[in-house]
Order: sequence, then structure tokens, then C-alpha cells
Amino acid sequence: MEKLDRYEQGILSAYDKGELVSARPTKGYLDALREAARGTFAKDRRVNIRLSSADLMDIQARAHEEGVPYQTLIASVLHKYVSGRLRETRSRLTTRSTDRAESRRAR
Repeated sequence: MEKLDRYEQGILSAYDKGELVSARPTKGYLDALREAARGTFAKDRRVNIRLSSADLMDIQARAHEEGVPYQTLIASVLHKYVSGRLRETRSRLTTRSTDRAESRRAR
């Protein structure tokens, strides 16, 4: 077991003494959160884009790796990009489009 810092020890002590109380949100607060979630994730527009076959295959492979449908992955990437939360991680799979770009740069 890891050693607890002072803050964590205080929480554990308060729990042991029965001083912690469960915070139960009100129905109105939960309703407001649900409505905000509905508005945030509503997909009410359709967009068509053209991709190279290699890029689409790479996207489909990455989606399979992540366990999500490829269109969901594309929507997620776009949402993260526009909200400033996109963090790129290297895929375990070799991507055809990246390999071609790197070979062109090497020439």
C-alpha cells in the first residue's frame, strides 16, 4: 500500500469518524446537467468529406484499435480539435499515409 500524504490521511480520518456526508444532487441540478449533455452532443448536421483510400484505411484501423466505429472516431477527433483538447498519440499500427509522407521527405 502506498503511503498517504497529509491530505489523504485527513480524508481517511474524517471517513473513519463518520464526518463525511454523501452529496446528493437535487433533481433540478441533474435535469440541468442532462439538458446540457443533450445540447453538447446533439448531432444535427451531416458533413461529407473526401479522403484518400489510404487515410480512410488508416482511420478504420485506428478505430478498430480503439474499439469504436470509424465515423465516431472522426467525429471525436474533430470535436477534440475544435475544443483545443486534441492530443496526438502514435498508433501501434503502421500507417500507410504516414509511411508514404516520410519516404517522400527522405528523397
